[in-house]
Amino acid sequence: MKAQYIISNADWRKCPESDLPEYAFIGRSNVGKSSLINMLTQQKGLAKTSAKPGKTLLINHFLIEDSWYIVDLPGYGYAQLGKSGLAKLQNLINGYILNRRQLTCLMLLIDSRHAPQAIDLEFMTMLGENGIPFAIVFTKLDKLSNRQWQLNYKAYTDRLKEDWEELPPIFATSSDKGTGREELLDYIHQVNASLSIQQNK
Repeated sequence: MKAQYIISNADWRKCPESDLPEYAFIGRSNVGKSSLINMLTQQKGLAKTSAKPGKTLLINHFLIEDSWYIVDLPGYGYAQLGKSGLAKLQNLINGYILNRRQLTCLMLLIDSRHAPQAIDLEFMTMLGENGIPFAIVFTKLDKLSNRQWQLNYKAYTDRLKEDWEELPPIFATSSDKGTGREELLDYIHQVNASLSIQQNK
């Protein structure tokens, strides 16, 4: 897969000027965002990974197959940034999500090992209230047994059904094992194909 780093920005208004669809990846700090992007593109060093949370503090654009973008957004909820740092980060994230017309789908990454977290549920509510299309991408599937995953998945979807009439698309991935790569890319290609049909009408 052809993938190239294009630009990093601290302001959504300086993002690339194009009409190409953008799939933005976001989640709590240390959810495995960069690792997932590298797994999807099969380029190990494309997105910079770090064991230290809060590494990504910019909006990073990667051009895929010259036809769509992966956008690596900062992780949210990293308390060590302090109040002013968190507020700045929130403005950066919200600026992109709420204003970027090229945003086609937001990939919300969730660590598959954890029970539903208030910060993620609140973030989903904000997306729903603003009509932002999103999908849930569970990460680190290799870190738990299949039985535990099934239990966690049911607990999560049961909790979501309390707030949502219809659940968003849900994917299960492991960056280490390559799990979920084809499913996620197939979904993106399907959305791109439907956008192309709409544009040609």
